[in-house]
Amino acid sequence: MLWVKAFHILFVTSWFAGLFYLPRILVNLAMESHVTTTERLLLMARKLYRFMTILAVLALVLGLCLWLGYGIGKGPGNGWLHAKLAFVILLIGYHHACGSLLKKFEKGMNKRSHVWFRWFNEVPVILLLVILILVVVKPF
Repeated sequence: MLWVKAFHILFVTSWFAGLFYLPRILVNLAMESHVTTTERLLLMARKLYRFMTILAVLALVLGLCLWLGYGIGKGPGNGWLHAKLAFVILLIGYHHACGSLLKKFEKGMNKRSHVWFRWFNEVPVILLLVILILVVVKPF
């Protein structure tokens, strides 16, 4: 079980690294007007999104193994896990939103400012904070 947990943490951490960096690329895309630079940023964003999707799938599969296979979070007094899963669903939605925004940039249809993307970039920080507190403190 400890190997599964270690790799789950590794893939979650790596996924979050992508979730922190991709919106930053979107900030730069929203500010950029030079075609060559835009194409380079789009290429970086596409590759990062593909890679972080693989990391997300691995993190989710290993998390499900811990929950369903090893029973972590089962039984009374484990409401923290249900709350964590709700925030993980929000995180998956955020990941999907990053992909949708990237597609808009690829089609040249972005209507949002770099300031909006700067605020959007803060969402995974809040989600990480809440998830981390739920997992470590287990408040309920």
